[in-house]
Amino acid sequence: MGTNTRHNWTYKEVEKIFNQPFNDLLFQAQGIHREHFNPNKIQISTLLSIKTGACPEDCKYCPQSAHYQTDIEKEKLVAVQSVLDAAKRAKEIGSTRFCMGAAWRNPLKKDMPYVLEMVRSVKSLGMETCMTLGRLDEEQAEQLAEAGLDYYNHNLDTSPEFYGQIITTRTYEDRLQTISKVRYAGIKVCCGGILGMGETQKDRINLLIQLANLPEHPESVPINMLVKVKGTPLEKIEDLDPFEFIRTVAVARILMPESHVRLSAGRENMSEEMQAMAFFAGANSIFYGEKLLTTPNPQSEKDLILMKRLGIRPEKKNDYEDEVHQAVIAESLIIATQKKDCC
Repeated sequence: MGTNTRHNWTYKEVEKIFNQPFNDLLFQAQGIHREHFNPNKIQISTLLSIKTGACPEDCKYCPQSAHYQTDIEKEKLVAVQSVLDAAKRAKEIGSTRFCMGAAWRNPLKKDMPYVLEMVRSVKSLGMETCMTLGRLDEEQAEQLAEAGLDYYNHNLDTSPEFYGQIITTRTYEDRLQTISKVRYAGIKVCCGGILGMGETQKDRINLLIQLANLPEHPESVPINMLVKVKGTPLEKIEDLDPFEFIRTVAVARILMPESHVRLSAGRENMSEEMQAMAFFAGANSIFYGEKLLTTPNPQSEKDLILMKRLGIRPEKKNDYEDEVHQAVIAESLIIATQKKDCC
């Protein structure tokens, strides 16, 4: 754990960081980023929808909700072999983590054997695995851990105060409990939120505080820009100021220095300059591929061209672990030297 890793942030502290001059904010975020990561490497994940549509939740941003009339067609749980084939393609284009998402309130008992086999199959390729299946109970979390699941995604979405205006079918506490069960089972946590849903800056700050003050920081923190989909209640919401989005990324990096901050949904509508600024602000993870569950995403070829122009390379599977290990060794040497000098 780094010397600047905390879990007791206050609103006044974070507000001051958030609203400092833009250049100062990015300078602070980039400095912290360089302490913990190679600034020119990005972790790449691919996301596949393994069960689409007809979700009973009423999340106002989601085209898969059964509460809204969108163009998304209901699909059954896909076959394990189809998932494996998609994971092989993802690995071929450079992804190190394969994420699988199902439009469920929670997985049913009859679906778990297939879900667990998906995890084992993708793990056999040497890739990291991630799933987002909705609410989990203790037994399901333990089963996923035993199957070898590396990450579980369960976003908080927004602040506790604004949450009720976006979702009414699941409480904020429900989400926190699932995160706790996943962590207890030994699975790494992927947890972030969505910006541009009509929330205030105060809500964005409180979302980051919720994430940073968890007992352990999420290993991955996806920062999503709302993708406005026709038929959802948020289809005509006003666009978020791009600088406000970048500020949120930078503050996420400062508050959670050892987490991968993922530039997630909404990249299709971001300019290359905006994405580059997000990387400078501390984002060091992206989703790779043409679709995120049901919404568009930049094609992998475009991402490769942009990364080449920026001098950024995909992070290999063991890069992060090696860098953390080296940082621990360096810190131990400093402590040992200080003890020797004082004694």
